[in-house]
Amino acid sequence: MILTVTLNPSVDIAYQFESFETDTLNRPTLTRKTAGGKGLNVTRVLRSLGEDVKASGFLGGTNGEFILNELRKANVRTAFESIPDDTRNCIAILHEGRQTEILEKGPLISHRDSVLFKRNFGTLLNGCEAAVFSGSLPQGIDDTFYAELIEIAHASGITTVLDCSNAPLRKALKAEIKPDVIKPNIDELRNLLKREVSKEVSSLKAALLDETFASVPWVIVSLGKDGCFAKHHNTFYLVTIPSIRVVNPVGSGDSTVAGIASALVHNFEDEALLKHANTLGMLNAMEAETGCVNLKNYDSLYKQIIVRKV
Repeated sequence: MILTVTLNPSVDIAYQFESFETDTLNRPTLTRKTAGGKGLNVTRVLRSLGEDVKASGFLGGTNGEFILNELRKANVRTAFESIPDDTRNCIAILHEGRQTEILEKGPLISHRDSVLFKRNFGTLLNGCEAAVFSGSLPQGIDDTFYAELIEIAHASGITTVLDCSNAPLRKALKAEIKPDVIKPNIDELRNLLKREVSKEVSSLKAALLDETFASVPWVIVSLGKDGCFAKHHNTFYLVTIPSIRVVNPVGSGDSTVAGIASALVHNFEDEALLKHANTLGMLNAMEAETGCVNLKNYDSLYKQIIVRKV
């Protein structure tokens, strides 16, 4: 089983426009409302793959009830900590190939609720092979929280995948117990190292050799339409993906993370892991709904991905 941890979930509302203008009235051609937050996108894709998955985190208010109902419809097991404040909304405005996001901060998590979640976390791991930690931390949660959860998971022999940025990622990488996988995009990599990193192999390789990533088995850097660059222990890979018709890129990184977690629990070899993960990321981008993949196109895309040791 795979446990997903979404500490700052949201109700994701996507508005699709043929064109969008400021300071005037705009009417969307399509509106979609889904249970969101990076970890819940991961959860949906894992469920689409037929994986046994359990979703956890904090939920509250009517938005929290909406998310629980959506997950139950998808036959996802849930183990959320209930909080008094309402779970946030996140809005995506999609028009003419562009994407503008409005992300609410989310509720303030009390010290009591954060301690309670951490105390119960070990129980949530029972029967799990991997735990995926995704997204930002809500207000009231210390930047070390992911690092603390990863340490608990490691003590139980659980493989950990971390997909976050800024201070929570830095704290996790400075902790004694490291995540097994991190998946920054290239902008997050630049921010983490506080230096320019190009998409050239030499620049990417130098970046991943930085001591920041010492003792992290897998570092997988998303390069968007250019694929990804990865380091597994001392081996580097450049992954090239085919061109696709992008409908909605929101959640593609999360779908990639779902593929990573799935591949890890099934002991995929490196090349298969990278192909599997990138295929799912592309499949999500080809769909209008966030965190959604159409597996009938899986084999065709998988075969077009090129993985090279560099």
